[in-house]
Amino acid sequence: MAVGVDRRDLNFGMVGLGRMGANIVRRLRENEIHSVVYDIDQEAVSILAAEGSIPSSSFADLVEKIPAPRAIWVMVPASVTDSTISDLAQHLSVGDTVIDGGNSYFKNDVKNHEYLARLGINFVDVGTSGGVYGLERGYSLMIGGDKPAVENLDPIFRALAPGFASAVRTPGREGATATSEMGYLHCGPAGAGHFVKMIHNGIEYGMMAAFAEGLGIFEAAKDASPFYDLDIPEITEVWRRGSVVASWLLDLTAEALVDNSSLSQYSTSVSDSGEGRWTVEAAIEAGVPAPVLSASLFSRFASRGNDDFSNRVLSAMRYKFGGHQETPKQNSQ
Repeated sequence: MAVGVDRRDLNFGMVGLGRMGANIVRRLRENEIHSVVYDIDQEAVSILAAEGSIPSSSFADLVEKIPAPRAIWVMVPASVTDSTISDLAQHLSVGDTVIDGGNSYFKNDVKNHEYLARLGINFVDVGTSGGVYGLERGYSLMIGGDKPAVENLDPIFRALAPGFASAVRTPGREGATATSEMGYLHCGPAGAGHFVKMIHNGIEYGMMAAFAEGLGIFEAAKDASPFYDLDIPEITEVWRRGSVVASWLLDLTAEALVDNSSLSQYSTSVSDSGEGRWTVEAAIEAGVPAPVLSASLFSRFASRGNDDFSNRVLSAMRYKFGGHQETPKQNSQ
């Protein structure tokens, strides 16, 4: 997997060793970029230390073990990102760089950039897509920050990205390979990376909802007529080949249906992360209609039973004006 990385000042640390953070460390190591690692869960630190990374027990220990200028990637939940960056900054030096690779709100990036700039510390935000498959497939990286800081991190981004061979070149593109064709892009100033990733995730909500609703129609129609007794796993399989809806999301759906065609091991309650809500908020602020993305977000709310009272109101009104008596749905538990 090594890509001939230019090593420049790659004095790298990772804070947060969940599935994404740990695999980023592993992918960098496969490209001969070694990391000092820290997590509040010292067992996670020990696992990566056994694989060759340098362990640390605190922010102070982390920083002490990395020569300046340092580049420290923060990969923690959005709810604690700002406090983590603030605490980490107390141990950093002028010229160091903090990389926020989590799913942070882009407006918070602007504040963190301004805060760290007053300390002489660089800030770069990186929207990171690839999930648990990123170690093998690489990560699509959407980057925000000042140009010099981003350029200095290019070897890291190049090592993490999927690379040019991961997709057929877009017809009409000629000449030198752009970084976007490698799988990473400097989108603009601080916040731009997470803004682009936010919209990416909003689109993801819509695509997932479209597949779910379409396959849901197949499943519900089975009781209507023998004509509709369709093999859903085979349908998703044929769509993977030559169809205009072929995609990685469809690949993963087909895989899940092969494992269990009824999907009975999965919950009917679907969570939503901040990006879906922030995308809808951005559409409202810009005055741009986004009915598909909004509906996909609201359908996730409904999956958690958040529309139960609203539905009882509808049932009550039907009864009051027309005498329509609904039968209460029995609890299946």
